[in-house]
Amino acid sequence: MQKQIDDLPNDVTERVVEKIQNLADEPRPDGVVKLKASDNEYRIRVGDYRVRYEIDDESQLVRLL
Repeated sequence: MQKQIDDLPNDVTERVVEKIQNLADEPRPDGVVKLKASDNEYRIRVGDYRVRYEIDDESQLVRLL
């Protein structure tokens, strides 16, 4: 995952990291899209990029995909 983030342009990297960190406080922010293929997978948009993740409410865990 870190390699994929490192490969992004610097201005995008900062925004992606900020959005990922914000998921700890609010795992379902405004603009989140629930993916139809799964009960607990979501994506957020950061410019031209998407961050895919899943939420485990029971263990209060957000896992980046």
